[in-house]
Amino acid sequence: MELFMIVLPAFLIFLTGYLGQKWIGFEIRSISMAALYLMSPFLAFRTFYANKLTMDYVYITVFCLVLSLVLIVVVLITGFFMKAGRQKMAAMVLGGVFMNSGNYGAPVVLFAFGAVGFEYAVIIMVFQSFLMNTIGLFAASLGGEEETTLKQSLQRVVRMPVLYGAFLGVLLQLLHVSIPPSFMDAISLVADASIPTVMIVLGMQLAVIATKRVEYKYVNAVSVIRMVVSPLLAAAIVSFIPANDLLKDVMILLAAMPAAANTTMFAIQFGTEPDLVSFTTLITTLLSILTIPIILFFLGG
Repeated sequence: MELFMIVLPAFLIFLTGYLGQKWIGFEIRSISMAALYLMSPFLAFRTFYANKLTMDYVYITVFCLVLSLVLIVVVLITGFFMKAGRQKMAAMVLGGVFMNSGNYGAPVVLFAFGAVGFEYAVIIMVFQSFLMNTIGLFAASLGGEEETTLKQSLQRVVRMPVLYGAFLGVLLQLLHVSIPPSFMDAISLVADASIPTVMIVLGMQLAVIATKRVEYKYVNAVSVIRMVVSPLLAAAIVSFIPANDLLKDVMILLAAMPAAANTTMFAIQFGTEPDLVSFTTLITTLLSILTIPIILFFLGG
């Protein structure tokens, strides 16, 4: 019941977007663009500026990179045998590789492992956000409705302001630049708005899903990869990393999180099978109510 109460707020935010779209109707693309281009850079800046660099960053970087690359290979092989086209392959990458480590995973870690575990979760969230805004954005662009060349996709990634927000945050931290509290308050207001906005956009997209256009074989395949294969791979990877047991447990638990809500925003932005991506996010989020307690049981949480 306590774990359910941790998950419940996320579902209430999804429901808000769902009901708003059903009752009022919004131009979803414009809202997703505001979150992606205006709000997310502030979140990236604050996260990279406020979280101090430690040795654990090395372990986390290795873990995130290896897990993401292996999952991409798994998704591509699965998509190949399923004869998935360019758009569906990109949608499978979005749903299968990137987990909801921020607005869902971090609270669960806090409940399971306390404040220290939560600090690790925040750092992992930062790196996952970076990977999602580079590899994930590249996949969404490459699989968009308008066929895009490799060069054009890379250009879209470079133009994303969230990358510059993260770089600026790291730079100011390393230079020990102190930002006046009033400025940080303004930055935090915009940053705090980004996560619920992304979740509301997901709810809106779920409200307009035409389920008859969703091919469930792809949803099933991605759900298995995200909820079963990912935590198993994470457990194998951390066995080779000389990190402490708590950090390893946090890594495995976050790897078991459902598909990231941000992937729906990318899919909407570039027309990369948004129905398939958002429906996969919904299914994996619902499945997580059952799978997360199982993972915690094996971790001894």
